Amino acid sequence: MEPRESWAALAAGGVAGVCVDLILFPLDTVKTRLQSPQGFRKAGGFRGIYAGVPSTAIGSFPNAAAFFITYENVKSVLPHGSSSYLSPATHMVAASLGEVVACLIRVPSEVVKQRAQVSPSSSTLRILSHTLYHEGIQGLYRGYKSTVLREIPFSLVQFPLWESLKDLWSWKQGHVVDSWQSAVCGAFAGGFAAAVTTPLDVAKTRIMLAKAGSSNASGNVLAALGGIWRTQGLSGLFAGVVPRMAAISLGGFIFLGTYEKTRQLLL
Repeated sequence: MEPRESWAALAAGGVAGVCVDLILFPLDTVKTRLQSPQGFRKAGGFRGIYAGVPSTAIGSFPNAAAFFITYENVKSVLPHGSSSYLSPATHMVAASLGEVVACLIRVPSEVVKQRAQVSPSSSTLRILSHTLYHEGIQGLYRGYKSTVLREIPFSLVQFPLWESLKDLWSWKQGHVVDSWQSAVCGAFAGGFAAAVTTPLDVAKTRIMLAKAGSSNASGNVLAALGGIWRTQGLSGLFAGVVPRMAAISLGGFIFLGTYEKTRQLLL
């Protein structure tokens, strides 16, 4: 992959990440509060819907940029092509590695954001300093494993489906898809991936919001899923599925459409 292409992927990914995270932040807050252990109302309801937004604003660009520069570089060194049976596997590997790298930036931002979302009376800076004082850097990476375990299955579904839908649409119309068509494919792929990975997202939220020393604070995803199943059943595992699907469908449209358009403009 040429340096110019790498810089384009980095910049386009960063711009796309900032756009989608800031536009859809209220939906993300609603989803987090629906998934929180104390319930939607006690977590803040519809009050302070932008609580935690500074954390997202700071983390969005480097997080998305890290994902796409990894994704595009891995894709460029692995066998791929619309006619190759290896193409879906290439997209899966590239997306998975992209998530592992991006989560190094995403998780601290997500921990602070989610704690602010369920404590709208506390500022982002106060929550950051409280976490560092009581839990250290480890506290900011609480839920790294659960986030990666959520993001990899999500990407294994979303990115091969996105690339396949683009290839199909391109074949049908006889030319490469436009950025808005790529966005439509991204919306469908994102919504579907969001639905099937919601239980992992609920487990990740519970782990990040758990009090230090509690069973969920250990980061055991299976234990968190088991606890949710025992206390709340299937509805607990799919808490927040509607706002999650809505946010990620819209997010897929904005994120992948903006990425394609910005990358085209830069190349």
